[in-house]
Amino acid sequence: MVDAPRAALTRRARAVLGRRLGFGALLLVAAAWIFGAIADDLVSGHWLNALDVEVVQWLHRHATPALTRAMLVWTNLHSTFAVAAYSAAVALAFALERSWRRLVLVVVAVGGGLALNALMKLAFRRVRPGFDDPLLTLSTYSFPSGHVAGSTIFYGLGVLWVFTRTRRLLWRALALAGAALAIGLVAFSRVYLGVHYPSDAAAAFAEGVAWLAICVGALAAFWREAPRVP
Repeated sequence: MVDAPRAALTRRARAVLGRRLGFGALLLVAAAWIFGAIADDLVSGHWLNALDVEVVQWLHRHATPALTRAMLVWTNLHSTFAVAAYSAAVALAFALERSWRRLVLVVVAVGGGLALNALMKLAFRRVRPGFDDPLLTLSTYSFPSGHVAGSTIFYGLGVLWVFTRTRRLLWRALALAGAALAIGLVAFSRVYLGVHYPSDAAAAFAEGVAWLAICVGALAAFWREAPRVP
């Protein structure tokens, strides 16, 4: 027979899980809708394509050597390879701590997210912006940005970790602001360097949020039913 305190704790745990899953579902729906809207406009060739071209051309005309060097450093620090390496280091740390659930979440979220992004590029096959004097050239497809998607998932996991460790609004706000700034700079660097359109970055952010919401929700639901991993 379950005693009253344990039953109350179970009810609270279920309520917390329900709120988290509900919030995750809302994030998933919103992010998926944004991605779908951008993808639909990309395929149909409406106003967003024209705006994309205007923005990348304006940034290219106003590029400076100092800003270009800074953006190259920042974008290289957030390449898909770099994000995968950071995530592998985090996963190793969780393995040493025997924190198996966190390890699985990192591997599934980051590894699966990068694989999903690669499949999206092959599905849409959008050509990257072209310039007579490019700041950076790449031969792969443009939509959606792998740098932004990977950074969104990686920093999103960091925000999630902070939210599960503390309820202090200051630390949560700092985590959100820091992640938003880092991801925003990654997105700007890709567009500034002329290897992505703004819609590539926006869609990648939505893709990353949606995928992270799916991973967190699915694993939380699975672990709610599965035996606890020691």
